[in-house]
Order: sequence, then C-alpha cells, then structure tokens
Amino acid sequence: MWKDLRPIGRDPESGGYQRFAWTGADADCREWFKAQAQSRGLTYEVDRNGNQWAWQGDPTTGDAVVTGSHLDSVPDGGAFDGPLGVVSSFAALDELRARGAQPTRPLAIVNFGDEEGARFGLACVGSRLTAGQLTVEAAHRLRDADGTTLPQAMERAGHDPEAIGADPERLARIGAFVELHVEQGRALAETPHPVGVASAIWPHGRWRFDFHGEANHAGTTRIEDRRDPMLTYANTVLAARKKARLAGALATFGKVAVEPNGVNAIASLVRAWLDSRAADEATLAEVVGEIERAASERGARDGVRVAVTRESFTPVVEFAHDLRDQLAGLLGGVPVLPTGAGHDAGILSGVIPTAMLFVRNPTGISHSPAEAATEDDCLAGVTALADVLEGLACR
Repeated sequence: MWKDLRPIGRDPESGGYQRFAWTGADADCREWFKAQAQSRGLTYEVDRNGNQWAWQGDPTTGDAVVTGSHLDSVPDGGAFDGPLGVVSSFAALDELRARGAQPTRPLAIVNFGDEEGARFGLACVGSRLTAGQLTVEAAHRLRDADGTTLPQAMERAGHDPEAIGADPERLARIGAFVELHVEQGRALAETPHPVGVASAIWPHGRWRFDFHGEANHAGTTRIEDRRDPMLTYANTVLAARKKARLAGALATFGKVAVEPNGVNAIASLVRAWLDSRAADEATLAEVVGEIERAASERGARDGVRVAVTRESFTPVVEFAHDLRDQLAGLLGGVPVLPTGAGHDAGILSGVIPTAMLFVRNPTGISHSPAEAATEDDCLAGVTALADVLEGLACR
C-alpha cells in the first residue's frame, strides 16, 4: 500500500507532499482509497461532504466501529500525517481477517476530506461539515489563494457542492471512532512504547492579522516618513514567541502574504496567520490577547493599522474517558498522553465517542518531509489497531 501511495503528490526535489483538497493529487489519493476498499470486497461510498467510506457489514444496523484518518497534506508535508492512519486501517482489517475474527458490529474505514486546510485555510472541513460545526453558507465562502471557491473546486472535481451539510443520520450509525496517527512530538520517543493512547487535544485556533501601512518607494522615502507594516509584523512575530514561552503555550506565524510584494517597494499590507495552542482555553485566550495588544501598540508607533480576525477555533477536547480507558486496557497499559495537534477525531468528539492511537515518531518532526516512523513501530501500530477493533467490534 505504501508503494502505491508514496508517489502521489510528491515533490521530487523536497520529498514533501502537495496533496491539497479537490486537486489532481487529491483525486489520485481518492482513487487509491476506492481501489483498496473494492479489492477487499468492502462497500464503498462517498458521503454528501466528499468523505470516503469503506464498510464491512450493514451500516444501517448502527453502533458501527469506524477507523481511518485523512490523505491530504500541508504544503510540503510528510508521508505519515494522515496516510498512516488510513493505510493502518486497511492493514488492521487484513489482520482481523487473518485471525479469523468475526465482527458483531459493522466496521468502516473513512478518509475525511480536507483535514489539513492547506488550500482553503480551514482545517477539518469534511468532518466539520458532517458534524454541523461548519455551516453550508460559511463553507461556500471559503476561497483558495487563487480566488477559487470551495464549491467551484468541488464541482470541478465531480462533487455536488449543493449537497454538503450536517449529516446526523450518518453519525447516528457510529458507536465509536478510533483514529490512528503518527505522534507529532517526542513523548513516546522517551519511552519503550511504540504506541500510545491520546488523552486530550489542546484548544487551538487560527487568527489572521492584517497590518495596513502605506506603499512607497524603498529608495526615496525617508525612514521617519514611512508607514511600514513589515516592521509591525516582525515585532509581532517576536512578541508571539515571547508571550507563548512565558505562558507555556505555543504561537506560530507560519504563513504570510505581502502587497505589493516588490523588492524596491515599502509594503502597503502584510497579512499573516497566527496558529496558537495551549493546555487550556483561558491560557490560550490570554496569549492571543497579549499578542494582539503587542501588535496594536507597535502599530501605533509605526503608523500601521492592525486588524485581527479569528478564522477558526477548536475548544479543548477530552476524548471519551470510557473509550480511552478501554483502549489503554486492551493494549496493556500503554502511555496515555495529550497532544497539541487537531484531528478529525477531535472534531467528531462532540457528537460521537472518539479516541486516538499514536505511533512513535523518533524525531518528533511533523508537517515536514523529515516526518518519520520506523517500519517496526508502524507494524506495532497496525497490531494495536487490530487489537482495538477486535476488542470493540468482536465482543
């Protein structure tokens, strides 16, 4: 499976992946998923929001056990974030069949669409729509950097954008969702355990900072006459690092757009996106508030107007304690640890019982071509997921 999936959307120079929602690479990943489902005799379907499903058993009977993850990537992303969960799900089903296990509940594997939000700027679009956390109107307003709207992109890829929306009937069929994911940190690397269970996801969000200055000539405008938004932006980046470090939180400016973006021109606008996360919502609100204040104070000195827009927010996610404890018990007391990364399992946790398994990442690097996991640890993850599915669905 890795051999077939590996080249799709891969940049030959960086080794990273460009698998963005409703693009050609995304379509190729979807074809791969469909082929895997059909080769196993599973019932394949695409839901109203473009998420792919592969069913063993009758989904209409309810109380299904679902596993899976996503296949899209961040810009120049790694090979494991998302795909490891999908590949492992098919492999775990193969393991169950090899054991001769007889499920008494329906089983399904899912590929959620646009989890990373790399194209339209909002993470977990497929699961958010399904769970009713993203309205149809808001989804239709999403645009990529080229101005293409989400409906236009979906339509070009052969999916009806008018069909999207909350899907409570589908969610009512699911008794438990377990997502396997490569760990995006080094907690397991400090232990002898290749697999762990997630306890919670930190609250996190994305904020857009617009720094409005005045375009002018870089070679003729005196320093004291400038209204340079780049200065305010740079100071805000430094302030974000300081505020987050003091609070034990995380704050990252990882995306920036500049207008007019000329070497010999003072910018008129710097637009930058802040990603911030913390162990609790009060700390997160405090950190983001302090970053906003630092930006505004510096903007006043630079003659730059600062506007901040919250584009997304996910509150703290406590995975279902009984399901989490059941997984830890089935796996013989593996580590239980929190994460700062968002996932489809976190989005769905408000409407169905969800849990997560993490596979050890020796470097802790993620969202990068350097993202890694050893073959032995990946196989341990497959065995652990098979044990979990057998414990939940073959009772």
